[in-house]
Amino acid sequence: MTSTPPPLWIGSIKVDPPILQAPMAGFTNYAFRQIVREYGGVGLHATEMVNARGFVWLDENEAEHPDRLWGVREEARPLAVQIWDNQPEVMAKVGKRLVDDYQVSVVDINFGCPVKQVTEKAHSGSYLLKHPKTMFEIIRRLVEACAPTPVTAKIRLGCTRNNVNCDDIAKVVEEAGAAALTVHGRTAQDFFSGSADWDRIAEIKQHLRNIPLIGNGDLDSADKVVAAFENYGVDGVMIARASLGRPWLFAQAHAALRGEPVPPEPTLELQRQCMLRHYDMIVERFGEAKGTVLMRKFACCYAQGKFGARHFRTHVARVSTASEFYGVVEEYFPRDLDAIEAASQ
Repeated sequence: MTSTPPPLWIGSIKVDPPILQAPMAGFTNYAFRQIVREYGGVGLHATEMVNARGFVWLDENEAEHPDRLWGVREEARPLAVQIWDNQPEVMAKVGKRLVDDYQVSVVDINFGCPVKQVTEKAHSGSYLLKHPKTMFEIIRRLVEACAPTPVTAKIRLGCTRNNVNCDDIAKVVEEAGAAALTVHGRTAQDFFSGSADWDRIAEIKQHLRNIPLIGNGDLDSADKVVAAFENYGVDGVMIARASLGRPWLFAQAHAALRGEPVPPEPTLELQRQCMLRHYDMIVERFGEAKGTVLMRKFACCYAQGKFGARHFRTHVARVSTASEFYGVVEEYFPRDLDAIEAASQ
């Protein structure tokens, strides 16, 4: 890295390092964020995305607020909460509540989710990329309701490969008053197939006057994070799926940006211990039965790409109690070859 990138400013919020943890439904809950914090390297954490209309219903019926807001009041700042819906007044109401009651640092709007339940059924997420006037009004109303807390937006390149309209959408986002724009380098049609188009992300920069551009997509190594800053002119990066089983990835990227030696991957034994800490936090929140089921997908992420991962996934996908989970981890979670040889002697 020729020079360390400067901190990223989202309104009055300083994001240093300019590495953001992506909001991911079903994954980036309080437990995951705490595990990431143990390793460091994140300038701005984010919750799972919150359904604004569902939040309002819970609020009006005096029910407990969504599990996706677990820990938000107590944890360290800065912290972003991402929300989604297609009704400006509902979004504004929830944004104001997040600012007034939860004191969040940033309210982020999801205009990028490609999942059919959000797009086709709820006409939200990336569906709204076809409706820039609605996007403008949602952002404008949220900016007004949340001030002075900054509002940001996350988009994809477009809905389909034949309708890439991110340049025009970027202008809409800025004109509506958003404080930053994050772009995932695929269209909604792509979901997560193929490769993120970072050249296309880079082209958006010329269409923004004052707000920072954050790039997202396929950042699965410290080298790729460095390359994003050096080659594509982004002001910040957002790391998503690659961090789910490797929460230390942010710290590795941060070291690389500072020109320092990149910390090696933890040993498999340390990774196993990390996964067990993660499990304990999930169970403490949700109880043994629900927590064990929720942890199955996280456990699969921790094993991904390792020797024996498929065998481990087959067994961990069936666990329903703590004793079963610990037993499967003990017997099947991938181990260091040196540890296996030592045990056999």
